[in-house]
Amino acid sequence: MKIFSLLLLVALFGPGQRQYNKVVQFDINPVLNARPVSTFDGGNPVTWKTGIDGGGTGDGYLTKAAAAFIMDPVDHALPDDPTFAANDSHPDIRLHYSNNDSLHYQSCAMRGETAVTFSAAKGKYSMLYFAMTSAEGGSTIKFDLTYANGDQITEIQIPDYYQDIPANDPNLCYLAHDLAKWGPTNKMTERNHHNIDLVKVQADPKQTLISIKISKGKQGYVVFWAVTGELSN
Repeated sequence: MKIFSLLLLVALFGPGQRQYNKVVQFDINPVLNARPVSTFDGGNPVTWKTGIDGGGTGDGYLTKAAAAFIMDPVDHALPDDPTFAANDSHPDIRLHYSNNDSLHYQSCAMRGETAVTFSAAKGKYSMLYFAMTSAEGGSTIKFDLTYANGDQITEIQIPDYYQDIPANDPNLCYLAHDLAKWGPTNKMTERNHHNIDLVKVQADPKQTLISIKISKGKQGYVVFWAVTGELSN
């Protein structure tokens, strides 16, 4: 019976698949200000606005449905489902684009030396996962987590979104890897090699998180896509 149970778990989760505590997809709508993903709504593509490089003017990503409509290869487009399934590097992560939406913002564009602050989904977290891209080079990002008893500040350098991440990097992993990018008229400008990275920030598992402030230095252009937290209990 025990052997059967073990085999069932392996069949369901795969050998070595990391198991996560409950995860929470944070509401960051108050800081969203950009639409870097072309979607497919009402039978037509809806072209991105405020993109992933060129200070927001250069390029954007497409969903597979939008890429298929313009008869571009879909292998290096974003999945139509914005929820990225858990793997050994991260839990389920949900971005804010949708093929059924042609109006709402999808991300937060951060140019130059700037900061954004938003309320946390209150809870006690062991790890936070921030989906980000940096273009025009890498960017230094400061994460200020506010608790009732004070702040916890972590500073991490994120690479340019064309740069590969070392497999053993403790702070970074891929959310989406080897993506193409498209210009302002949805013409493909590069076929592959671009990423959406995840920045892993350890939280205090014994304290209730209240708010988060994200600050960036002068270098780089950053798109902040989403944040997901893994509860500590």
